[in-house]
Amino acid sequence: MSIDIDTRRPAGHAGGRRRRRPGPPVRRSFLSRLDIHAAPYLFVSPYFVLFALFGLFPLVFTAWVSLHDWQLAGDKDWVGLANYGELLGDEKFWNATYNTVGIFFLATVPQLLLALLLANALNKRLRFRLALRLSVLAPIVTSVVAVGVIFSQLYARDYGLINWVLSLFGMDDPIHWQNAKWSSWIAIATMVDWRWTGYNAIIYLAAMQTISRDIYEAAALDGASSRRQFWQITVPLLKPTIIFTVIVSTIGGFTLYAEPVIFGGGSVSGGTTGQFQTVAMFIVKEAFRDFEYGYAAAAAWVLFLLILIAALINYAITRGLGRSSR
Repeated sequence: MSIDIDTRRPAGHAGGRRRRRPGPPVRRSFLSRLDIHAAPYLFVSPYFVLFALFGLFPLVFTAWVSLHDWQLAGDKDWVGLANYGELLGDEKFWNATYNTVGIFFLATVPQLLLALLLANALNKRLRFRLALRLSVLAPIVTSVVAVGVIFSQLYARDYGLINWVLSLFGMDDPIHWQNAKWSSWIAIATMVDWRWTGYNAIIYLAAMQTISRDIYEAAALDGASSRRQFWQITVPLLKPTIIFTVIVSTIGGFTLYAEPVIFGGGSVSGGTTGQFQTVAMFIVKEAFRDFEYGYAAAAAWVLFLLILIAALINYAITRGLGRSSR
């Protein structure tokens, strides 16, 4: 008996190995890798290009100018750190810093608390809820010049509405709101609060709407009141948003300029004795009124460091907000 074995190999096989298909062209493979690895950087590059042109370059250039006795339309002599040494001994600069910090605390702390409470109220089921939510945005779209003019009239000495209301409660002598530190700080702080409380409230409201309702229902079943739910559920879960608003408010508070300038009638002196002059007003005065460009640049860099320190302090405080609210 004989057995015939077919030893022919299937077509397309040679030496027991599958014949490889022709690979993709090298050019196409290179473009594919380029698309995967380089395309994301290309898409985000416009931001970094604009930041380098309008953010990083001015920052570095300001640092370079601060090391010179740089007249705005004159000589430019190297002085090293002399501008910083003179600035640290300048009573007018520290007065402006003191005013800035004072107005910042008077404006920011009540502003964020009111925004948090306002957002919590708008997050409930109310009639005309959409209209109420849109109404809090009205101060943001209002011109800051219009806001300054209106509040300047409200705080006028002789015919202002605020002094008239205070006279109804027995205050005979009208307050000259621009003359003293405390009164001018209060007036400017109310301008800032009126304009930005709604903005922060909308941010808090958007964050509150991302919190699951199941958490509140479970807390209600355990007997937690609405007040306790707010402080032990809502506030801790809003911690990242609160940190964001605190940092943004810190930057805005330390660079405050438009409101006090309009309150003072367009002057950057901040009153006769600088009682409400901020650091931003001090920088503009030194650069564009006294033409000390290098000195103003040094003040701008010190302001940048102050903002950074204040932001880090506020971040450290708000970071433990969830633990302290228990």
